[in-house]
Amino acid sequence: MGANQIFVASGSVEVLNLLAFLFVRPGLNVVFTEHGFAIYPLAAAAAGGASKVVPMRPGYQFDLDGIAGAIDPATRIVFLDNPNNPTGSIFRRAEWERFLERVPEHVVIVADEAYFEFVRDPDYPDSLAYHDGRRMIVTLRTFSKIFGLAGLRVGYAVSSPSMIRLLNNVRQPFNVTSLAQVAALAAMDDAEHVRKTLEVNAAGMAYLEREFKRLGVAYVPSQANFILADVGDGRAVYDKLLRLGVIVRPVGGYGLPRHVRISVGLEAENRRLVAALATVLAKGGSAA
Repeated sequence: MGANQIFVASGSVEVLNLLAFLFVRPGLNVVFTEHGFAIYPLAAAAAGGASKVVPMRPGYQFDLDGIAGAIDPATRIVFLDNPNNPTGSIFRRAEWERFLERVPEHVVIVADEAYFEFVRDPDYPDSLAYHDGRRMIVTLRTFSKIFGLAGLRVGYAVSSPSMIRLLNNVRQPFNVTSLAQVAALAAMDDAEHVRKTLEVNAAGMAYLEREFKRLGVAYVPSQANFILADVGDGRAVYDKLLRLGVIVRPVGGYGLPRHVRISVGLEAENRRLVAALATVLAKGGSAA
């Protein structure tokens, strides 16, 4: 990839909003999956467009065939967060390639891969390998997750030179701070941090999965650095955990009122979460 194919932004969210600003207007729509990233409908609405939401398949799996079928002449963007936030699920290579063959040329395909570094499945399709000039693909990446720079807001898009030129034409002139740029450059050279983060995440994920099974808590197998757990009443369990000094994420706004999203932490943090969750469930916050 050349420099003219990369757009650096104040987080991936800036790119999502700019793409909606460029391609969406009243009478046009965007398509994305059920339980997709919350910014997608907000970006579409801010541009005056509509959202078409495609239900997930059982087990909180993507339905790329359904998404392709939902595209109509008024569709301008398809947003695909792979892995999905908040379910942690992914779509795989065969269905992705089948999907690409069905997408009309007028549609921008946004592969939002904020958590791709954490994926362990060998069948995960890295969208950068599909930038062949035939389709309008925009790959989104970020320094917020694996590199831990969320507060500094550094993300980037990879696409065709013409798409990058459009994004540069409409961005704010000082969108990424000088401090964020310095941090991002340093992060790219810190391979040891990335290695350790992946090691800690894999161990923590395995521990949480074992403990959830022991506690009888259903969960969605995750390819990210968080896990979606069915605790019966997500908001109530969130409130009770908060009183015990443990913060999780209720996801009722994503259409998942029974669930909480739990980030994988350090070993001591994971153990504290499990102990607090066990206490909450034992006091009547049943996961059933």
